[in-house]
Amino acid sequence: MMRSCPLMLLLAIAWMALNSGCTPRAQWYWPENAAFVPKGKASKLPGGHCFNWQNYLPDPVRPAHLPMRHLRVNVHFLDSRDSSHNFRQAAGRAFAKELLRAANVCLDTNIRNWRSPEGTAVWPRNYRYKLFPQPRPGDDGIYFHYDDDLYYFVSQGQYQNNYSREVIDRYQIGEDSILNIFILVHPDDSIRSKTYRANSQGIALGNSLKIAGLYETKEPPDKFTGVLNHEIGHILGLSHAWMEDGCPDTPNHSNQCWVWSETGFCRDNATNNMMDYNAYQIAMTPCQIGRVQMAMSNERSSVRPCLEPTWRTRNPAHDVIVQDSVSWEGARDLEGHITVAPGGALRIACRVSLPMDARITVEPGGRLWLDGARLHHDGPGQWDGIYIKKGKQQQGVVYAPKPPVFEDCRQPKRKGNALTAPPKK
Repeated sequence: MMRSCPLMLLLAIAWMALNSGCTPRAQWYWPENAAFVPKGKASKLPGGHCFNWQNYLPDPVRPAHLPMRHLRVNVHFLDSRDSSHNFRQAAGRAFAKELLRAANVCLDTNIRNWRSPEGTAVWPRNYRYKLFPQPRPGDDGIYFHYDDDLYYFVSQGQYQNNYSREVIDRYQIGEDSILNIFILVHPDDSIRSKTYRANSQGIALGNSLKIAGLYETKEPPDKFTGVLNHEIGHILGLSHAWMEDGCPDTPNHSNQCWVWSETGFCRDNATNNMMDYNAYQIAMTPCQIGRVQMAMSNERSSVRPCLEPTWRTRNPAHDVIVQDSVSWEGARDLEGHITVAPGGALRIACRVSLPMDARITVEPGGRLWLDGARLHHDGPGQWDGIYIKKGKQQQGVVYAPKPPVFEDCRQPKRKGNALTAPPKK
């Protein structure tokens, strides 16, 4: 059973080195003004800075400070009962895997948004897709359904159904924790109409999306990465970039240019943003990336349960070592220990989740500010608390300008007037 830990700055007691008096001693402290906060009740404590996209930009120099996030996805192909309108299973599986691979390549290759102000930086997007099968024999996360009533996608006219969730409600698997991608086709009578657009189209509905036109156009999977990333962008909280979307680096525009041209109107008015309609859909601005990362870090976001929870188990390769001055004013889901090295300074002013059994260590000469921080473990188990190391000449220091909140941390046991460290697993 998990126990909540109080507002503790540091917890008490420690160990001495066995063979060297110069080895720093670690102490585990518990402050006098500690208070108990039940798990999950402290989410309103951090200030408004925790919901500012500028505090969620990935740092290429310090990737462990905001680790790569993986969205769990599965893929559904809808076909008529006679199997004549969509990919056969072998071809469909190959197409889906290549589509996801190519989409991840696009996510890894951000470029400058053409319509952003001059000098706007290009940041890594820091998220990818991961095919997520069910735990049963033969399941690969790619599914085929044969349904004469639901295999088609109609975007206009009397029988328009692109906004309908019926196919999702019938065939989705784990929509509360997996992003479901439905690949449908345009119906034959719509394709024959001269006024119907039977190209690649999509729509996001909750944590699912529907796409059509992939089979009919006979083009390779990498031609459809734009529509896939665009619709998932909506699921991640982004609006169309040509209109007012809340981002200062995506100016409003007419959205009339499908491709760039050397002359004419589209020379200066074309766009390459992922959330516009264009032939490229490759660029994301800093604000768009920050808003996506903020949504993934928000415990109340509907998309967060679709992330692979890599923050629950420690990955030693993702331990965080702070050697200079760092301030976290956005939430963080870390995957390793935190060490504030000599000369380093770390300020935590928002929510930080640590892996099970992970700890924060403040080395001699290191400084840690807990400025209204909420420290916890997002998952089963507990984290190990904060340790301060004391050397012969100096020790680590912890400040608390605003009282922090600690949850899910291993609590010390009191023996008389002394505190003893909890047993190790």
